[in-house]
Amino acid sequence: MKDDSMQATAAVPQPPAAPWPRSRMLNVWVDNLSMKQLMEKLDAGIVFTLNPDHLFHLQRHRAFYNAYRQADFITSDSKYVYWGLGWIGRRIQEKVSGSDIVPAYCAHHANNPAVRVFLLGAAPGIAQKALENINARAGREVVIGAHSPSMKFVNDEQEIADVIRLINDSGATCLIIGLGAPKQEIWITQYRHAMPKVKVYMGVGATIDYEAGAVKRAPRWMTRIGLEWLYRITTEPLRYWRRYLRDMEYFWLLLLDGLGLYKSPMQPGTPAASTKV
Repeated sequence: MKDDSMQATAAVPQPPAAPWPRSRMLNVWVDNLSMKQLMEKLDAGIVFTLNPDHLFHLQRHRAFYNAYRQADFITSDSKYVYWGLGWIGRRIQEKVSGSDIVPAYCAHHANNPAVRVFLLGAAPGIAQKALENINARAGREVVIGAHSPSMKFVNDEQEIADVIRLINDSGATCLIIGLGAPKQEIWITQYRHAMPKVKVYMGVGATIDYEAGAVKRAPRWMTRIGLEWLYRITTEPLRYWRRYLRDMEYFWLLLLDGLGLYKSPMQPGTPAASTKV
């Protein structure tokens, strides 16, 4: 299949400028960075972690697509994204998932008091437990605050204002958000300018649950061979079966992309199928 990793067609926008190589996956661009390189470069910016479910929404929700266009770092959160880029001739170095970025970032800055992390997301009490676990592992209070918002959080302006005040008062320099996609990505880009002390933003889905020990991650051997989805759907079928069913669209779009037939529905002037998040 043709390698067009650094070329855009009329149907796919040019990638945002970056001082490192990027590879196109459908209508977004993935950074070709290892975890080590990401840790070295991540002094400021927005980090999103791409998986097939995000790609499903990126074909339909313009607000989500616009949020992705503002990301400074986009990593592969999925073996299928990583493998898919290789299949169509746009290989990246490695899968760099959100559930690995968070502990790596906290460990990388364990002895750096200038880095202060705030956790936002998960069910009541879960974020606080994640804070305790991360700090115990780091040997210092690298996480200085945690908050589990209500289910109506993203649509409640008063609660949003209260949470932003809580984050600003904490002195956090990194905000890790686990609200689920596309809510967390849209929220970050909508409100980041209200938090001037925060330099790094991460949208990381269920990672706060993992750090708290509230949800078990798939065994490493399953993750390595791309079977994390099987572990999830067998342990939490009601939560994941619809997601993984709709994610089958990814393989069709990947085939079209590899054949040069994919066209982004998010071209300028093209209405999104939905704006609901």
